[in-house]
Amino acid sequence: MNYEVKSIDHYECKEWLLYKHYAKRLPSISYSFGLFDYNILIGICTIGKPPSPPLCIGVCGQSESEYVYELNRLVVNEDLPKNSLSYFVSRVLKLLPSMILVSYADTSQHHHGYIYQATNWIYTGLSDKRTEWRLIGSNKHSKSICDSYSIEEMKNDDRFEMVERPRKHRYIYFIGNKRQIKKWKSMLNYKIEPYPKGENKRYDSSYVPLVQTKLF
Repeated sequence: MNYEVKSIDHYECKEWLLYKHYAKRLPSISYSFGLFDYNILIGICTIGKPPSPPLCIGVCGQSESEYVYELNRLVVNEDLPKNSLSYFVSRVLKLLPSMILVSYADTSQHHHGYIYQATNWIYTGLSDKRTEWRLIGSNKHSKSICDSYSIEEMKNDDRFEMVERPRKHRYIYFIGNKRQIKKWKSMLNYKIEPYPKGENKRYDSSYVPLVQTKLF
């Protein structure tokens, strides 16, 4: 493989996130990276602050919450050589500053997080069972909906429904020097569990973005 991993501008991710990734919406982005085959962009990875402050506090406590970020999007072109995705993620991890990184594998998409297992993340079980408000026919995030409408409005409007939130496999990765990593591991509030196994189901990521070359 003649691949390179480089930092890219947030706008270079937009089309990939809205049309190629299954979530079809833009997350919070603090860092964004591209996987390149020569100058052709063949994958993107984004990292941002989680939308839930309680999550940031929950990982290692209030004192470490500022260090918590989420690897929130990862998508590559179909039919890449084996190990391309693990190469991409491992390179991204080396380019990030010190942080506590969280990522999820969505059970509703039949994902188990094998890419995180291949790159030695810590598995901490499934997210809690919860319900959330959804706008029928929209993939708008529940937090954005609740920021825009009151509970009373949603209860009395047929456009909204309360649904069970899909549970997700939660993975943690510590980036820092040996002392930092040892400290964060000792502060981890989640129980470390064995990696989950099962049959993965790939979603359709065949969409071809209009711009796939590095913009200089």
